[in-house]
Amino acid sequence: MRHMDLSPLYRSTVGFDRLFSLVNQAAAGFDGAPTYPPYNIERTAENAYRITVAVAGFSEKELSIEVKEGTLTIRGSKEEAQATQTNEVLYQGIAARAFERRFQLADHVHVQGASLQNGLLHVDLVREVPEAQKPRQVPISTTAPGKPEVVGQAKAA
Repeated sequence: MRHMDLSPLYRSTVGFDRLFSLVNQAAAGFDGAPTYPPYNIERTAENAYRITVAVAGFSEKELSIEVKEGTLTIRGSKEEAQATQTNEVLYQGIAARAFERRFQLADHVHVQGASLQNGLLHVDLVREVPEAQKPRQVPISTTAPGKPEVVGQAKAA
């Protein structure tokens, strides 16, 4: 079990966010899910989110972001320029390995943009619910039950 998508439960329940987060964390800990690179998922507004991935050492051209069939994929791969380095590396503690992170997007969540600042890749997402699915107000009639009001005709005086 690599990833458990709990987004359907988020759409139909209220107040269980913490429980779902704990289930996801527990599942990731048991199956040896990759932890590189580290990332955050934040809610920045009611219908806006931000994924921040720590990509220190990667340039903009070494990163790619793709959205396909409801899955956001962030990839990073280092160029081969390091092979031509003249210095001898005595200890290499800075990870510069290729990575791929996948995120399942809920219905109507779209990528708004991305930026790279201080070694952090920020991907901004927005949830745009179609007008047909938004709640709408239903007018309440003040006429007596059983006496339908005729619309479009002048009332008799």
